[in-house]
Amino acid sequence: MRITRPSTIRTIRRVRGTAAPVVLASCVALALAGCTGADTGPAAPDASPASSASEPASEPAAVAASAGGDWSATAAQVAPSVVSISVRTSQGGGAGSGVIIDEQGHVVTNHHVIAGATEGGQILVTLADERVFEASVLGSDQASDLAVLEIADAPADLTPIEVADSDELVVGEPVMAVGNPLGLSGTVTTGIVSALDRPVTAGSAEPSASGAQEPVVTNAIQTSAAINPGNSGGALVDANGQLVGINSSIAALGPESGNIGIGFAITSRQMRSVVDQILETGTVQHAYLGVGVGDVIVEVDGAQRWAAGVANVAPDGPAAQADLQEGDGILAIDDEAVDSALSLIAQIRERPVGTEVTLDIVRDGEAQEVTVTLAARP
Repeated sequence: MRITRPSTIRTIRRVRGTAAPVVLASCVALALAGCTGADTGPAAPDASPASSASEPASEPAAVAASAGGDWSATAAQVAPSVVSISVRTSQGGGAGSGVIIDEQGHVVTNHHVIAGATEGGQILVTLADERVFEASVLGSDQASDLAVLEIADAPADLTPIEVADSDELVVGEPVMAVGNPLGLSGTVTTGIVSALDRPVTAGSAEPSASGAQEPVVTNAIQTSAAINPGNSGGALVDANGQLVGINSSIAALGPESGNIGIGFAITSRQMRSVVDQILETGTVQHAYLGVGVGDVIVEVDGAQRWAAGVANVAPDGPAAQADLQEGDGILAIDDEAVDSALSLIAQIRERPVGTEVTLDIVRDGEAQEVTVTLAARP
């Protein structure tokens, strides 16, 4: 039996800033049945990924063992890796944050921070020591809301951030957000990891290069560290000062409200996958399962559970090759729970093309496992 899950309508906003200081009332907001959204407000400099976006650092430079640890040392460690981003176009301007990922001058930020500059306009990157450089968009991916900038004539003394494995995070772990919310440069806020694998859809869908609507869906880290307009593209770091996520959006009670203690960050796992592809090829491929799904309730071992229900299977796609069938209910992927269609989409998008995954499914009341190799989305 297929049951549609009642949706909770929240106002969600991205956290890009505007070029000039604004009040929260001017922020763009969107009511969505999801957990993220769009915001506008002043810029935010932030920390960045390690000198190689593909390999986590092995030795932390600073340790703040708990929420009561030495966060001042963590802030000092991360600050040089944080930049603020200012975008100037003929239609106006915007601002946000970015993270230095290598010594060659590559900076990670959110796609929505620089989207207005992709067809002309100027991007300025301001380092923590106030030096200002022009930058260009090396590559951008609206589906993951990530972009890579390249600083022109990058100085030799850049400080890339160290990158941790976001898969090692646990709920309750202390974290710090670094950025420039509402134009207040060098701001750091602390909190905890409130939830993991939080499926989030942020903002409205934008047309992709092919003209198709491309919704932003991420398998996000939820945090209580205060994130406000201007934090977009900034760093979420662990107690060792290592990057675990890219701050991207907040939940809000209305178009005029600010932080309410629910912020979201794109995982370093997904960031590394997208950034590596941009640096290598300039484009990004996304994983594809090849099913249409909806929210359903299935019965497992005498109990009812929410699942992602398979509504249809694309011919010759990965799911068809693995013999997934219409009516199957997907409960988990690689032992990570799936309780909705959005949850499954977020989990798939976080994984690289070619990944072999194990799906826990229910078919005709019987639990079983199916192994699928994810292909590149057509």
